[in-house]
Amino acid sequence: MPWGVAFLPDESALVSERDSGKVRRVVGGTAAEVGTVEGVDPSSEGGLLGLAVDGKGEWVYAYYSTASDNRIAKLRYAGGKLAEQRVIVEGIPQAAVHNGGRLRFGADGFLYVGTGDGGDRPLSQDDGSLGGKVLRVTTEGKAAPGNPGGRLWISKGHRNVQGLAFDEGQLYAAEFGQNTWDELNAITVGANYGWPAAEGAEGLEGMTDPIAQWRTSEASPSGVAFARGHIFMASLRGERLWAVPVAGGKRVGEPRAFFTGEYGRLRTVEAAPDGSLWVTTSNTDGRGDAKDGDDRILRVTIS
Repeated sequence: MPWGVAFLPDESALVSERDSGKVRRVVGGTAAEVGTVEGVDPSSEGGLLGLAVDGKGEWVYAYYSTASDNRIAKLRYAGGKLAEQRVIVEGIPQAAVHNGGRLRFGADGFLYVGTGDGGDRPLSQDDGSLGGKVLRVTTEGKAAPGNPGGRLWISKGHRNVQGLAFDEGQLYAAEFGQNTWDELNAITVGANYGWPAAEGAEGLEGMTDPIAQWRTSEASPSGVAFARGHIFMASLRGERLWAVPVAGGKRVGEPRAFFTGEYGRLRTVEAAPDGSLWVTTSNTDGRGDAKDGDDRILRVTIS
C-alpha cells in the first residue's frame, strides 16, 4: 500500500509501503526494494507514512508509527540502500486513526511535518503536544529558528494533516474534516486553524479559516502538490484529483475535479522533476475496492 513518494536527485523516486515498512525505488516503470524502516507498527491509518529526501540525496527522512507514538527518523541512502536509521523526533500522538504523516522540505532547508490529533481532540489546541500541528524542524529534529515559543510546531488547531506543499515560500496544508468539511489551508506561522472548535470556515475570532473546503464525500484529502499555479489534491473517499488555483496564499478560482471514480481512492500526489504528477492509489488499505493491478502509481501530464 503506497503512501509516501519522494524524488531523488537522479529523478527516480522512493516510495514507502505503509503496512510492510519497506521502501522501494521506482525507475523506468520498475520497483526495487532499498530497505525497511525498523519499528513500524501498522494499524488502520498508521504505519510507514511520509518520506522526504534532502537536497543531495544523502539522507532520507521517514515518518512512521510505532506501538506507542509516531516518529521521524533519518536514514542514510548510499549505494542504493538505506542504513543507519536514527530517530530525530518522537512523541507525536499515535492511534489507529489521525496519525498525520506528511513530510516536506522547504526552500529554507527545514523539514515541515503534518501531524494528527491521534483521536484526542484537545491535543490540537495543547501547546505542549505535537498532535494536530504543522511542525518545522531542523534536519536533526530541533525547533527551527523563528518557531513560536521555540517549540517544534508553527501552527496548531489541525485535525489530521496529510498534505503539505509549497508555492515558493507559501505553505499549503490539506486536512481531513470529521463529518462535514475537509479543508485546504494556507499556513501562517503562529496561526490557529480552529479544530476542534471549528470544522471548515466558521469565522471564529482568533482562528484562521480554510481557503477552500469540500464535503467529506467529495474529498477526504491526503497528499497535495503545487504545479502550474494550482494545488493538486489527492482525495480518498472522494476518489478524484482536485486542482485548486492559488496565488499568494489565496484561492483565485474554482476547484476542478479530475478522474472522478476512475482509479478509486487517491492517496498521494507529487510533482515530478519532468513536470508530470505522480499519483498513488490507495485501494488495498482496507477501505478501498481493490481491482487487478492495485495499488498503482499513475503518471499524469498537465496540459
